[in-house]
Amino acid sequence: MENSPAIDIQVVPIGPDTLTLRSRSWSRLKFEIEYGLQRGTTANSYLISGSNRTALIDPPGAKFKETFLEALQARVSLSQLDYVILGHVNPNRAETLMALLDLAPKVTLVCSNPAAQILPDLLPGYDPRLKVMRGEDALVLGRLHILQFIPTPNPRWPDSLCTYDLSSQILFTDKYFGAHVCGDQVFDEGFPVFEEDRRYYFDCVLAPYASQVEKHLEKFSDFPAQFMAPAHGPMLRYGLTDLVHNYQSWCQQQKEKDLSVALLYASAYGNTTTLAQAIARGINKAGLQVTAINCENADTEEMAAVIEHSDGFVIGSPTLGGHAPTQIQSALGTILSTATKVKLAGVFGSYGWSGEAIDLLEGKLRDAGFQFGFDTIRVKFKPDEVTLKHCEEAGTDFAQALKRLKKVRQYRQRSQPESQVDRTAQAVGRIVGSLCIVTAREESVSSAMLASWVSQATFDPPGITVAVAKDRAVESLLHPEGWFVLNVLSQDNHLDLMKHFLKPFRPGEDRFEGVDTLETACQGIALAQALSYLDCKVVSRMDCGDHWVVYAQVDHGEVLDQDGLTAVHQRKSGKNY
Repeated sequence: MENSPAIDIQVVPIGPDTLTLRSRSWSRLKFEIEYGLQRGTTANSYLISGSNRTALIDPPGAKFKETFLEALQARVSLSQLDYVILGHVNPNRAETLMALLDLAPKVTLVCSNPAAQILPDLLPGYDPRLKVMRGEDALVLGRLHILQFIPTPNPRWPDSLCTYDLSSQILFTDKYFGAHVCGDQVFDEGFPVFEEDRRYYFDCVLAPYASQVEKHLEKFSDFPAQFMAPAHGPMLRYGLTDLVHNYQSWCQQQKEKDLSVALLYASAYGNTTTLAQAIARGINKAGLQVTAINCENADTEEMAAVIEHSDGFVIGSPTLGGHAPTQIQSALGTILSTATKVKLAGVFGSYGWSGEAIDLLEGKLRDAGFQFGFDTIRVKFKPDEVTLKHCEEAGTDFAQALKRLKKVRQYRQRSQPESQVDRTAQAVGRIVGSLCIVTAREESVSSAMLASWVSQATFDPPGITVAVAKDRAVESLLHPEGWFVLNVLSQDNHLDLMKHFLKPFRPGEDRFEGVDTLETACQGIALAQALSYLDCKVVSRMDCGDHWVVYAQVDHGEVLDQDGLTAVHQRKSGKNY
């Protein structure tokens, strides 16, 4: 879709008297971790014209305001618009809401009670009509359209509200079952093609709230749906049952993880929430459970219980008037009175002109004797994609540090003789692989890793597979359509490169500092001391336990040392590299 406009509106009938207005962005959205696949997005709104009343569900954010309002006014007179139903509210959506209120001042905003509490702050100078809906309430648009409501709060969206049309049996799911992908396809024909996008969306947006998601899935089961209409991506008809089952399975996987981290935060303008989301993504991809707590909506008992049962905690705060918000100060007090000193700690935050809240958190926790899993993160104003990558890597470092602490404790407790598992691991370790460095770059973000689980997979087209641990920083650059360079190391000239890329890197540290590099035909990063290199385009990847197996087609390659031999990796155990 290279010739498609950056933004447009797709209007399609999806049911009796029901239209979807899909605000589409073809650009590669950035600066939010949930858009990490950078495949654009759709912001789905829905217009239901009943015999007596008309309702609009989920107007889009500010980016789509002008094109959306133009398309909406072509379908309905805004003087006849009765209700605007809000699945959730946020500052980004407020600009569109204010424009709607200017054009339709008599419209009633339909929302949950938590949304009603924050709307006055989001809509300064406006005093809209509000209709607060609870689980037992209904909204009658006419004989054929009776809307029921399902409160689905979680720490990030305490005001979340889903809508069910009793007549058409459409379940409007807001943030549930979405995917950030842009295209002409309205429904999910050939739904397996969206599986990676939906899983990535779940991991970034909903995984930290798995316990709440499970409860909401139970609520949804009481509403028989012909199809589901989420806020982002194609609607679910063909893959509906499969995706609901996947959500249940993914939630269960979160609960079964051995180690858990409590992630506490508050956010004034959404920046600290974005940082929290990136850190949670890094922890989650490393195989640990994350329980996110928005301190603005959580009570002390809830926080204390989560902290007590976690293996580590991370706390983040904005700085308001030179201070931490009251809720964060209360959370800090709960941590100091509840958490034992063996728990790993982390601190992050955003600020405008100063960062006293971050300094307060770090100082109090250090004085209390806590060990930190990553260097404190301080971000001024809105984070960019490099900052978010830094936060994701910090989350992964935190998870890896917890795993190391667990191994040390287990080793100290273990004294049994060698087991069959150990002998099996020794046998697996005798599998030999070539030593390679995988390098990847995406605009201003780059990364690399040492790899030895590499194999040729196809002749025509030439293709390879490489196994990538889920907690590797480079993993997030190796999604389908992404590019990487496979640098094959030389037997006689590999030790310096091996040592360099085996050393631990700080989050955001330049992996290529001090290394001679070349730019490849596909603008990738090749290593001048390599035996050869291959420009590779990711075609697909398979979820295999703690690794992804990435299949890529080779677009271009060069041999840099015609007389050299490939370096190989000898291991004594199949339990580690």
